[in-house]
Amino acid sequence: MLTQEENALLTQVGPGTPMGELFRRYWMPAMLSEEIPGADSTPARVRILGEDLVAFRDSDGKPGIIDAYCPHRGAPLFFGRNEECGLRCVYHGWKFDVTGKCVDLPNSPEGETYKDKVSITAYPAIDKGGVIWVYMGPKEHKPPFHHFQWLDLPLDHIFMQKTTLNCNYFQSMEGDLDASHAYFLHRTLDDQSANISARIRDDAATYFDPNPHYTLADTDYGLLMGASRKLADGNQFISVAHWMLPSYTTPGASPKVQQMNIRVPIDDENCYQYRLRYDLDQPLSAQELNEDKYGGFLFPELIPGTYLTVANKGNDYLVDRVAQKNYSYTGIKAFQIQDLALIEDQWGPISPRTEEHLVSADSAVIRVRQIIMKAARDLMEGTEPASANNPDAYRVLPTRMTLPGDADVEEALKPYSIPQA
Repeated sequence: MLTQEENALLTQVGPGTPMGELFRRYWMPAMLSEEIPGADSTPARVRILGEDLVAFRDSDGKPGIIDAYCPHRGAPLFFGRNEECGLRCVYHGWKFDVTGKCVDLPNSPEGETYKDKVSITAYPAIDKGGVIWVYMGPKEHKPPFHHFQWLDLPLDHIFMQKTTLNCNYFQSMEGDLDASHAYFLHRTLDDQSANISARIRDDAATYFDPNPHYTLADTDYGLLMGASRKLADGNQFISVAHWMLPSYTTPGASPKVQQMNIRVPIDDENCYQYRLRYDLDQPLSAQELNEDKYGGFLFPELIPGTYLTVANKGNDYLVDRVAQKNYSYTGIKAFQIQDLALIEDQWGPISPRTEEHLVSADSAVIRVRQIIMKAARDLMEGTEPASANNPDAYRVLPTRMTLPGDADVEEALKPYSIPQA
């Protein structure tokens, strides 16, 4: 368990907080590219790390992310006119480009000269991989862009869903660091024969042993995690995953389709999750896309026009108690909603973590807490996070393997912490 002070360090992400400043040293997803689909399209509201922002594309299609409020008298720029390479406040006509420069100040005779003295907070933005990425830290520490393999793929190799979660970012992320919950939360009551989620992911082996053993290794990007499970034939099944600073996880892989989860704090009590599946070698098939988009198992149905799930805390995640007695362990349909139901209210949207009783199955959770809190403390003392400036270190992939029961798991894991070409 953590002290109250440690938990505050872990969970508070606003401007000036240690963890908030750590996140601001990395490129983060701000939104899906489709939310600002084209040049001069409608602006979109964005809230990240406790800051209210507005995103837009200028007339050349370049994305910009700026303060949500006009520096003149605080009018909301969400209602602005997106025209001629700038966003114009409709209150008094002040106009700003994607760099935050005031390019027109038409409501006052001194505007032609005064505009050069006016600017608005603007953050660098990049459109890549179907995502608008933003860097919100000091200009002098702006890192090179990430080198995730999937960012180089054609978009038809990728399926991504963004969802809004009503809990702290770390509360959401801890589930990906916890291999033992899969045996319980995601199982069906028929030895997995009807478990559509397991069949799509091809990970039914994760349900054979409720007591996985973690082998951990600190890495340049964060943490390598190998979860070992005993199989009936005496061999061991190893699921290899990664946690990458500050909030990227690779919680599983099939022989064909890879997976990554990204958590982006909205504020202390809410976050976005970007969940993606991708094929490095070929476009996702029509069957794979249909299962992801419409199957309702790995990716839940969203309320139209939002990133909120149809099954949510307000309707008890549509739990079906008859199904719980006869079909699945939870009675909750979607794989992600099963997680959501158990994480959005762990003693509240920000778990205090002062009354936990942790066990060896929580070893990855404990280690990640230690690493990320140390990185935040080090930054406050003037040491920049090395991983932010080492994008190639993030070119690692999850995998799974079957080894003899007496195999050296630590040795077998070593190649998977090395960046791939």
